[in-house]
Amino acid sequence: MEKYTSEALISLALEARKNAHCPYSGIAVGAALLTKTGEVFLGANMESASFSPTLCAERVAFGAALSQGHREFLRIAVVGAKKDEMPHAFFPPCGVCRQVMAEFCENDFEILLSDGKTVEVLTLDALLPHRFGKEHF
Repeated sequence: MEKYTSEALISLALEARKNAHCPYSGIAVGAALLTKTGEVFLGANMESASFSPTLCAERVAFGAALSQGHREFLRIAVVGAKKDEMPHAFFPPCGVCRQVMAEFCENDFEILLSDGKTVEVLTLDALLPHRFGKEHF
């Protein structure tokens, strides 16, 4: 049995949400990124008053994994809601995060979303068809 099931990754993403720094939007997002070697890296969104340096939870998780030498990934769980609320709707990655995923992940990379009741599994190809990538160089 797989150590990190969809539900286990969603649970880790929920835990990561607790570390979000979101004083401006009030939206806390957590991510749990699973590498092909079976390690998990967590991320929480990190806002800035000037907004441009704000980082999404997904990119924080990828940065943590990349800084440790990981370059191959299986899936990521992403959950978000108002800081003091539990998720009640799916919270898909933004366009910038999708492009970062495209840089490091295959078409079949899985994005797990939860609304607190169900888990939806999407592929990167479904979320970002016709993407711009390294094959264009």
